[in-house]
Amino acid sequence: MNQRKKAVFNWSGGKDSALALYKVIQDNEYEVISLLTTINDDTQTSSIHSIPVELLKKQAESIGIPLYTVALSKNTKTYEEGMTEAVQYFKNKGAHHFIFGDIFLADVKSYRESKLNPIGIEVVEPLWGKSSPEIFEEFLKSGIKSKIIVTQADKLDQTFVGRDLDATLVKALPPNVDVCGENGEYHTFSYDGNIFKTKIDFKISDISKISYEFKMDTGEWKEFEYWQARLCVS
Repeated sequence: MNQRKKAVFNWSGGKDSALALYKVIQDNEYEVISLLTTINDDTQTSSIHSIPVELLKKQAESIGIPLYTVALSKNTKTYEEGMTEAVQYFKNKGAHHFIFGDIFLADVKSYRESKLNPIGIEVVEPLWGKSSPEIFEEFLKSGIKSKIIVTQADKLDQTFVGRDLDATLVKALPPNVDVCGENGEYHTFSYDGNIFKTKIDFKISDISKISYEFKMDTGEWKEFEYWQARLCVS
């Protein structure tokens, strides 16, 4: 029997991460030694989904894999600096594979490979190459439970925040929204089923509209508005 390759799973806390991890565990090719999540050092929440560290830890405990957090801040540490430190830490533990839950955004995959391959890390993408409807169908069959916690305000209004991902939700999504939210239309929090040994009890304390500025490929900065749930342990 071949020895499994040690790997680090880049964990967002959402549905794609949960499904990708489920597939990795099923395939049994990799030994996932840690989940890795980047967090905002000022807010102590995950960088994209804004999930509190306390809930990320509860996810990791329920799954049974340790959580490693990379704290980022404009004043202390950039994404590249934090990830370089993490890579060195895990290479010293024998892990040379980083697993992600991307589906079809080629520029994102290329970026990861351009940064990680030169420093001795192979990028693994368990969901890569399938269509969003195929992935969503796999998600429904997996039994994983996930709830929408962020929406891009011009694509999905605040009524979608707090809804579970199920067949009913799919029918309610506007035609210009990717069913998996792969273009950033929505983000989720996974809390029960399948990979989780115990349900994560949490609640949405409030929903607010926030805005972020992003630097586009053209070099210009563009502002996007989002409906964001504030999560807490219930």
